[in-house]
Amino acid sequence: MSTPQTSPEEPWPVRTVARKIAEWVNRLGSVWIEGQVTQISARPGTSTAFLTLRDPAADVSMTVTCAPNLLRTGEQRLADGSRVVLHAKPTFYLGRGTLSLRASEIRAVGIGELLARIERLRKLLDAEGLFAPARKRRPPFLPHTVGLITGRASAAERDVLANARTRWPAARFHVINVAVQGATAVPQIVRALDTLDKEAKVSTIVIARGGGSVEDLLPFSDETLCRAVAACRTPVISAIGHEPDTPLLDHVADLRCSTPTDAGKRVVPDVQEETTKVNELRARARRALHGWVDRERKLLDALRSRPALADPHGPIDRRAGEIETLRERIRRALLARVSAEQAELVATRGRLTTLGPAATLSRGYSVVQFADTSGNLKVLRSVDDVSPGTQLRIRLVDGAVTATSTKEGGSDGAGTTT
Repeated sequence: MSTPQTSPEEPWPVRTVARKIAEWVNRLGSVWIEGQVTQISARPGTSTAFLTLRDPAADVSMTVTCAPNLLRTGEQRLADGSRVVLHAKPTFYLGRGTLSLRASEIRAVGIGELLARIERLRKLLDAEGLFAPARKRRPPFLPHTVGLITGRASAAERDVLANARTRWPAARFHVINVAVQGATAVPQIVRALDTLDKEAKVSTIVIARGGGSVEDLLPFSDETLCRAVAACRTPVISAIGHEPDTPLLDHVADLRCSTPTDAGKRVVPDVQEETTKVNELRARARRALHGWVDRERKLLDALRSRPALADPHGPIDRRAGEIETLRERIRRALLARVSAEQAELVATRGRLTTLGPAATLSRGYSVVQFADTSGNLKVLRSVDDVSPGTQLRIRLVDGAVTATSTKEGGSDGAGTTT
């Protein structure tokens, strides 16, 4: 069905708009709704009871009306914070222009069913990897500022602050007080978590609450809160209840503390322990440094006592004496070799003189030479080498003379040249 058009000239009156809204609401019919009951009002003698049904994970609520006898489920009467499932029909009241639910049946969600739902949610989040140790971050050793989300003036707040400041007096905290149980707990905790996560100086966020019943701790097993903690960029520490209490927040958080007191002890270091460690390390460093200096001093003393450093000129002087001795030996060896070679040269010269032609000429001999056809001088060895008239050169001991050959007859019939 098309919606009729309206205009500034032809507007709808309020009653028409209200009637049409009521018609659309009535088409929804009856639905089953789950939530937490708050602000129950049932006056004696009246036929209608009023209550508010809030969403546990969001700041959303609706008004519910019902018969007063529906406020009692079994032998137990509904109270603020009770988790219920009700069957109701949305109703739009034309006179006030308000929307409410008219409940025809209200069922309280028992502890067993709540625990079963928590277990199903635990398996779902575990399968998605929100509990994986690999995604957990180590909180800083000494955070700049610790964000604390807890109840107003609660014992958990006092335990965290007192224990942390006892261990580290200079610890800084940004405390945000929220509701830690009931229908408004989850939205307030999620807003506080988002506020602290955006602060640059906040290095760690602690969510703390004291012990309580299963119903009281239900907000800390809420899916919305668990996913908000998983998406948080700042490491989150869970300190909910006592040691046996293990809401789903403990599995999603980066660090789980058994109690708020334990969180106060683990969020910051102990100044006395750290001072003791620093003093021990300083003592160890001092001993190590003294030991190193002693070893280096002994090494220097040993190096200084070595002959090369104790008497640096001694080895040089000894090497200089050795060099001088070797030079003298070389000089003597060279002189002896030169003398021997000179004596050998004199002897060789004497032998050459004795065997040379000059010695023979000095004894009265001469050397006769003639020129061959090429003009080269040759020693005359036979009379047949020359013919009469050949120019001869006669070499004597003190010079040379020339002569001409003539042919003479001999007793043996051979010719001679003169």
